[in-house]
Amino acid sequence: MDEFTDEITEEVEEKSEEEVELIEEKSEEIESIPKKSEEIESIRGESDEELEESDEELEDLEEVESLPFAKAEVVRLMKKNLSRDKLIRERVKVEMNLFLGEVLERVCEQLNDYPYTTIEYEMLKESIYPYKNIERINEEKRRILLHLDAIKADCDALSMDVKKSLKLKDVDEEEDDF
Repeated sequence: MDEFTDEITEEVEEKSEEEVELIEEKSEEIESIPKKSEEIESIRGESDEELEESDEELEDLEEVESLPFAKAEVVRLMKKNLSRDKLIRERVKVEMNLFLGEVLERVCEQLNDYPYTTIEYEMLKESIYPYKNIERINEEKRRILLHLDAIKADCDALSMDVKKSLKLKDVDEEEDDF
């Protein structure tokens, strides 16, 4: 047995690296043949609905290839920030990835507006401000809307006072005419 092993080892060492790689590729192809035949058999047995679902999965796979970020990293971050009992559907994972890509594009568009060739940290801070401080911005928006409502109420009260005073003047002038 040891002699046989030694002979095989010597033969493998004699082969060039290209031949070894070729042998490995061929062996992988040979190993994949049963898997492919199983896939073919399973496809033959599928109903039309299942075929449509597999077509959708292929479209999803094509979409996944065009995702801006590694899907696993986005999912890891989502799971880190979600409750443990939450399950994330595939569509949500893909859409979150696309959304993050859009945010990145918008920030880069803002950074492109600067006339400088080097992007400094201060420029980045200014560009991401709306995304990092959305709560503060929304609170400021609520405060401004409440203030505008108060101004509107004051204007309505002044308008009513002016109308009353005009009516009183009209009534006083009518009495003077008699």
